[in-house]
Amino acid sequence: MTSLRILPRLVSSRQGNAPAHSFVNARLSARLFSTTVKRDTAVKAIGYTQYGKPSEILRLHEYTLPELKANKVHIRFLAFPINPADINQIEGTYPTKPPFLTKEIGSSEGFCVAGNEGLAEVVAVGNDVSNIKKGDWVVMAGAGFGTWRSFAECSPCDIQVIPKDIVSPIQAATLTVNPCTAYRMLKDFGRLEEGDFVIQNGANSGVGLMTIQLAKKWGYRTINVVRDRPNLDDLKDHLYKLGATHVVTDTEFGKQTTKEQIKKWKGDSKIKLGLNCVGGKAATEMAKYLSPNGHYVTYGAMSKQPLTLPASLLIFKNLHFHGFWVSRWAETHSKSMRYEMLKDIMDMMHAGEIKEMETECIPWDTKQAGSESVVLNAAEKGITGYSSKGKQVILLK
Repeated sequence: MTSLRILPRLVSSRQGNAPAHSFVNARLSARLFSTTVKRDTAVKAIGYTQYGKPSEILRLHEYTLPELKANKVHIRFLAFPINPADINQIEGTYPTKPPFLTKEIGSSEGFCVAGNEGLAEVVAVGNDVSNIKKGDWVVMAGAGFGTWRSFAECSPCDIQVIPKDIVSPIQAATLTVNPCTAYRMLKDFGRLEEGDFVIQNGANSGVGLMTIQLAKKWGYRTINVVRDRPNLDDLKDHLYKLGATHVVTDTEFGKQTTKEQIKKWKGDSKIKLGLNCVGGKAATEMAKYLSPNGHYVTYGAMSKQPLTLPASLLIFKNLHFHGFWVSRWAETHSKSMRYEMLKDIMDMMHAGEIKEMETECIPWDTKQAGSESVVLNAAEKGITGYSSKGKQVILLK
């Protein structure tokens, strides 16, 4: 059975109130072992046949899960987040461009399944596959697999088994992008020592929140730049509770009083690392605070403005400027190295050293006709990265 139709647009992306995290995680965990794959299992996938605005080009495609081959694995998706990179991919502006599939998913025209990150459960394993078993939790081994669907056939190299029951399904579904980006930037650029400073903009982003918590765990101090807003005191309080050392706004950042304040905070210590996900003039200003020989890493450009660098920062301060993309890191490092990182992050989550991010949990009942519209509406919100209630995570029923 194959079909293709445009998703209907709805005003609301939720059916009733989203359940609390504890209830959602308990409900997901309770049904992890209940799945069996029947013959002619229907797959519901959301994707596109051309690049464009999500609300205009996203479609539901239904096809039958292929018969299990000896060298393949069948997985069922439990949850997936809506990330800005997913939206950029749909729009055709992201470097990773997954293939448009035809016969693999029973499509008469090229169809690309959306989504890069998510948590799945192994439901069937081919006879020639080793080291993977039914019931395992898996995340994607790289970007571009297509996670916005109910079931999928994959090769063992497409997935990475992770420990089960160490973290919640929500944490597992959002494990491979934001936490790994923060982890690698703190580990791989310069040589940070206890007491050193890290300065970052976009401090309330997913990566920013992870950076604060990891820095606290490893003994680094943070100066965190956020956009000015009406509820600024609440945001500052939240960041301080996570472990932020200092918080300033982007409007305060260029003022002489702020420069003097940061100089006092720093004292004789060094600001060795800067993390930029915004770009523009404020990002240039942030680079000026780095100590000589420091490292400045750009991993995003939310303002869509260029990063302009004075030559003096390179000549007289010998600053090192880098770009970082976690997908590229995964491509150039072994699965075993990636597993060590994932396990380390999950252990910190399990110990409560990394808190579960705020999320808006959106149920998608794949057995109910028309329910896929919740994913479309979530994708529209995803253009801004977060809904008002946090990162959106789709929970599949």
